[in-house]
Amino acid sequence: MLSDLGYAKGDAYDLPSSEKRFPDGAQYRFELASIEGPAAIEAALEESSRRGLDVHRLSQGSGIQMSTDEEFERMLSATRSAGVELSAFPGPRGTWGATPTPTTIAGHNLAHQSEGMDRLRHLLDDVARGLSLGVRGLTIADRGAIRILNEARTRGIVPSDLVIKASALAGLGANPVSAQEAVDLGVDSLNVPSALTLPQLAAIRKRIDIPIDIYVEAPDSFGGFVRTYDVPEIIRVAAPVYIKIGIRNSPELYPAGRHLEQETVLLAEEKVHRMQTVRQVIERFYPEAVASARGAKGLGVAAAAV
Repeated sequence: MLSDLGYAKGDAYDLPSSEKRFPDGAQYRFELASIEGPAAIEAALEESSRRGLDVHRLSQGSGIQMSTDEEFERMLSATRSAGVELSAFPGPRGTWGATPTPTTIAGHNLAHQSEGMDRLRHLLDDVARGLSLGVRGLTIADRGAIRILNEARTRGIVPSDLVIKASALAGLGANPVSAQEAVDLGVDSLNVPSALTLPQLAAIRKRIDIPIDIYVEAPDSFGGFVRTYDVPEIIRVAAPVYIKIGIRNSPELYPAGRHLEQETVLLAEEKVHRMQTVRQVIERFYPEAVASARGAKGLGVAAAAV
């Protein structure tokens, strides 16, 4: 049945090299996850420049709604000047709502979905505010919001260069069929489970063309994996891929704020350090792998405010 429907019958244990690439011809890019607030974003950019490293995407999870316009403009200005994508998490999510669902065992899988149309509208209001400030990268957990934003993009209601990234909390990308669902919804960059094996990643890559995002050091809440020595093979079989750096043995930060600023800055600088350890492994075991430069085609680098 799977063959008749056009799907693979199993994972790709032959581990074929991916011939797919980013628009600039590169195989991989670096993403630093959970870089929260202006001070942390500026620290991450300064530290990466000091170490001679190109970071391509900074993602932040506290949400557009938790920042003032001035704070968000500061974040966007810093990343725009550096040619780096800021992927912002919009608005309300289930875990912050007045609902018991996220705290239950059975309801945990729905924790980051928008319960009700009002909640979804609030999320989209937050997106509209972000776009007016110049946001061109969004990390979305709610599948309905992904679908609506893709339809709006197709109709020219939102900018055509908006990069829609499916959050690791969206529940997409665990297998090739789920990955195809993400593509059908309009996802441009897909977070997959951080523990996927190389054959599992290779099977997903055979099915889809969009970039795969995978934690190679995952926060404890995602399992705390440290997969540094897997990275060269992940690049080879899964390109184009965002090598995503979280950090093990660190606190949950959402929502961050001034009360956690010192901690967020130190964590941002340490993630850059971790990125350097990963790059050293790539240079040692897969030196011919091609990375993007900052500002490369396809990055959701912030535009000027409207």
